[in-house]
Amino acid sequence: MNPILKQIPINAVTAALLVLGGATIQADSSQSASGYVFHDKNNNQLKDADEPGIPNVRVSNQSEITLTNADGKWELPAADDVTFFVIQPSGYRTPVDPERQLPRFYYTHKPDGSPELKYGGVKPTGPLPESIDFPLYPVETPETFRAVFFGDTQARDVKELRYMADDVIRELVGTDASFGVTLGDIVFDDLSIMDLHNRIVALIGIPWYNVIGNHDINYDAPNDQLSDETYERHYGPNYYSFDHGPAHFVVMDNINWIAPTAASRGRYNGLFGEDQLKFLEEDLKHVSKDQLILFMMHIPLTNTGDRADFYELIKDYPYAMSISGHTHYQEHVFLTDKDGWPGAKPHHHIINVTVCGSWWTGTPDERGIPHTTMRDGAPNGYSIMTFKDNQATWEFKAASRPGDYQMNIYAPRVVDSTNASESEILVNVFGGSSKSLVQMRLGSDGPWTLMEHTEMEDPAYAEWKTLEEEFEKKLPGRSLPGIIKSSHIWKANLPCNPDPGVYWLHVKAKDMYGKVYTDKREIEIMPLED
Repeated sequence: MNPILKQIPINAVTAALLVLGGATIQADSSQSASGYVFHDKNNNQLKDADEPGIPNVRVSNQSEITLTNADGKWELPAADDVTFFVIQPSGYRTPVDPERQLPRFYYTHKPDGSPELKYGGVKPTGPLPESIDFPLYPVETPETFRAVFFGDTQARDVKELRYMADDVIRELVGTDASFGVTLGDIVFDDLSIMDLHNRIVALIGIPWYNVIGNHDINYDAPNDQLSDETYERHYGPNYYSFDHGPAHFVVMDNINWIAPTAASRGRYNGLFGEDQLKFLEEDLKHVSKDQLILFMMHIPLTNTGDRADFYELIKDYPYAMSISGHTHYQEHVFLTDKDGWPGAKPHHHIINVTVCGSWWTGTPDERGIPHTTMRDGAPNGYSIMTFKDNQATWEFKAASRPGDYQMNIYAPRVVDSTNASESEILVNVFGGSSKSLVQMRLGSDGPWTLMEHTEMEDPAYAEWKTLEEEFEKKLPGRSLPGIIKSSHIWKANLPCNPDPGVYWLHVKAKDMYGKVYTDKREIEIMPLED
């Protein structure tokens, strides 16, 4: 059966005029859509006679939200280009495409399909179905659960998809995370590889949600509204929400496409837009102020033009957080009134580590995969968030490295014992923030010294860029992008007058959640001749 029609119950199909292949469905011309949210007992994605409707479930047309009645029925206004979706309630799951692990919680209505575009969009759906039904399946959600977050996977081609598979996907197979999210720039302009990307990510074996990024849009679209047609074909609505356990999740689209004109090239900027903010206003009416909300977007809030309107909508939700990608560096931003944030306490916005690091650049390793260190000196990778009640914790995970690889220590290998206190130690704590506490000590018995948080270029990354320039960029692999000042570096000097000898230089970093990470580096203290 045409997958678009799987949500139509048998009784509606038999009552309609249906031609498989060129699916034609007799529909109500009133432009009002309706259907049921139901318990799909036999897992066939069709509402059978003995399958009950589920009351009080939210359904949306990306503008309005309605609740199903006692029989599980819903009704909403329709238009000629609209997506209807069920907002997954806690304690249930939606169907998942088994080959791609993409949640199927929506019905796209485009009677004439998408306009002609290079990478194609949604095929014509014909008139509105007589009933648009959303199956749900009861599940037990643990009190504590985890989710995986990918920033910018952003493969240019199939070769870079293989990098992703070997560097990141392989190690996540068997994860206990409940689901994953890619925070935009799923691919790098070539939308034809989206399906292969999805099938590779699906090897992890958990449901996977996606956010639209600026490299995931149709650059040949005449306006912003039509710029996400290929994205819609793969993933459905460009903004939506769902519950999982005690938390509420909102996927947002802040990519505003400005089509080219005779006088200017096409470009984009960060913007939510009135329609999406209207949906968010409606969505939040159904969310408790005691509930944790995670807003997921591609461009950071600080680069989104109408963020002030967004702030006004969420300011009274004290457990709201947000997460983005886009910049190819890792940063924790705590928004205050100085940033225009009107809430009573700072809003925590996470700019997430990227899977592709610095766009799959740098010298390849023994596997042929570029080291692709990010511009702040942190390795490429992903993050894992743990949710419990209305709290969430976040943890950095470096690709293809042990979980305890959380920092790089920069220190001289040999230090003159007569002026050791002039030797500066630097530590890049990849997931660190202004709320981290970082200390070091020399040897197992030395006192712990508090290190100073600073912003500066990562010394290893700076050295690699210098080498590239010296070799006139003839090193293997694509050239690294420009360096930035990292927001997660700490510094301190060695103690005065240490005894000569070989020591471990110990570093421990406690993050904002109280979790402590440790590392060490060998260092020799000895008198050096003039």
